[in-house]
Amino acid sequence: MTSLTQRTSGLVQRRTEAIRSAAAAEKEKDSGGEEDEARRGEEEEDDKGDSKETRLTLMEEVLLLGLKDREGYTSFWNDCISSGLRGCMLVELALRGRVQLEACGVRRKSLLARKVICKSDAPTGDVLLDEALKHIKETQPPETVQSWIELLSGETWNPLKLHYQLRNVRERLAKNLVEKGVLTTEKQNFLLFDMTTHPLTNSPIKQRLVKKVQDSVLEKWVNDPHRMDKRVLSLILLAHSSDVLENAFAPLQDEQYDLGMKRVHTLLELEPEKESTKPNANELMWAVVAAFTK
Repeated sequence: MTSLTQRTSGLVQRRTEAIRSAAAAEKEKDSGGEEDEARRGEEEEDDKGDSKETRLTLMEEVLLLGLKDREGYTSFWNDCISSGLRGCMLVELALRGRVQLEACGVRRKSLLARKVICKSDAPTGDVLLDEALKHIKETQPPETVQSWIELLSGETWNPLKLHYQLRNVRERLAKNLVEKGVLTTEKQNFLLFDMTTHPLTNSPIKQRLVKKVQDSVLEKWVNDPHRMDKRVLSLILLAHSSDVLENAFAPLQDEQYDLGMKRVHTLLELEPEKESTKPNANELMWAVVAAFTK
């Protein structure tokens, strides 16, 4: 009888211990969840602390990489940046969920044969992006990525399509950067004419941009484009298409420069058609890359 009582007592004690352990684990889990939530909240606050003035679009980042800090203008020999910036607009609209490529259907079309479709016409808050989005939405039948880069650049022989051209894009982007406190505005005399220039005034922002590009192929290199942040990957590929990527690597030492450029070339050698079929790939971004590398 005593033995039965002891076993019963032991069973109750073990059950009590089990309940206490479960309660403690649940409490610890809740505490951990609260800590994670608080941490996320802090990160969100950090993002908010990075005010809107310093949040740059892909177009602004590419232009900033191309601008000479003191002179305040892009190289006169750069004839790629104009179309490159139009490609940036298409990718920026895709990253914001405003446009996408049409479905490829049973007979799979190539990226450059598929049309750009308006997914949402909600305003982006950026005048240039909204202007491009309006053109894409109202154009029937839809156009391909290659066509849109040409139309938005004004590179068309069809006079009926000249109204698609986005004019003074570099100047308008520079003014955006002036409003965001990154650049300033000056007048420079070039013997025969005066030119408005936009020298750099906020060096830390450009330094952060340059470091982001460098780190993506050096310290934070993951050797897989689909594990990279889509915006950073787009920035690298579009900066190269705009012939301004070299500027981000110029300050590096020789060994780092060679390593960084070697990894950039591994990205440039990827096949857009193949990469666009992988999970979570941004098809339109790869279509833009294909348009510049065809």
